Amino acid sequence: MLRSSVARTAATPDGHVLGSLLRRYEGAGDPLSCEPVAEGLLNHGYFLATTHGRYFLKHHLDGDLGAITRQHRATLRLADLGLPVAPPVPAADGRTVTVLDGRCYALHPWVEGRHLGGAALSPAQSRRLGALLGLVHTALEQVMGADPRPPRPAYRAEAADPAHTFELIDELLALARRTRPRTSFDELAEHRLLERRALLKRLVHRRPAAGVAPAAGWVHGDFHPLNVLYRGSEPAAIVDWDRLGVQPRAEEAVRAAAIFFVQPCGTLDLAKVAAYAGAYRSACGAGADELAAAVHRVWWERLNDFWMLTWRYRLGDPRTDPQFPAAAALAVWWTREYAAVRDAFAGHCST
Repeated sequence: MLRSSVARTAATPDGHVLGSLLRRYEGAGDPLSCEPVAEGLLNHGYFLATTHGRYFLKHHLDGDLGAITRQHRATLRLADLGLPVAPPVPAADGRTVTVLDGRCYALHPWVEGRHLGGAALSPAQSRRLGALLGLVHTALEQVMGADPRPPRPAYRAEAADPAHTFELIDELLALARRTRPRTSFDELAEHRLLERRALLKRLVHRRPAAGVAPAAGWVHGDFHPLNVLYRGSEPAAIVDWDRLGVQPRAEEAVRAAAIFFVQPCGTLDLAKVAAYAGAYRSACGAGADELAAAVHRVWWERLNDFWMLTWRYRLGDPRTDPQFPAAAALAVWWTREYAAVRDAFAGHCST
């Protein structure tokens, strides 16, 4: 899931920009239409039809040329290894990033497909999804070997401090309580904030120990249903590599499962989680202890995380509101079923 403190917008490129961009590519044709299909915080995406084909045009809002080039290099190498990705189309000069008026654009082949959440995945498909993520992690280690790692890991080494969380809860409670007109969402937010504060006070001693560095490696960084396109029953493309970086790999596997397999009532489909996690462990060689430790860190992260309410009450951005009921319920259910969740990921039998 994307998180940011600032939401930015950008207008759809006009005909002049599109014409200038397409002239950089051999055989791309002339623009016919350009329609927005994705508006994220790190990029905007468009369906671009030309006289010679169909493309996905990505406008990278951050404009970090080095990071974008690294992403492109990774997907090109992953494609060479046979992974389902949609690497950028190189321009006539071989570059994969086009800069126009200070804006960074990339052209990708258009991939027909659909997004499938865990409810639509069979146990066999859940296994294939876990194996795919495990293969992504091992392949990234291979293809990124020549790329220097970021000077600092792109993750917080120390687990969230509940003292800071209590301060945030108090702030969000005050904002929710004075919202007018008051809605059922505000009532739910207040209930969950009070519930979480009580839960954290009881569980503060279970904060992951400091100084224990999890095994880290190159990861996709945002592996969830909206970033995996399916054609039929098989993944056709893993997209949106903007968060490619060095992070604890097993934690990405746990976070992804907590998004894919969460049910509307805020529980996880543990049978599918177990199938997915078993295939992930086999594909990348991750051990049961590594997965169990990742479960603990991600569980603690979820208990201390209120990014959806921060978007709503600090930024006035309601786009994540539909996700909140299940996500908030999941943190409570996960706490109650902690051992069963850990065992589903680690491959242990609950007792």
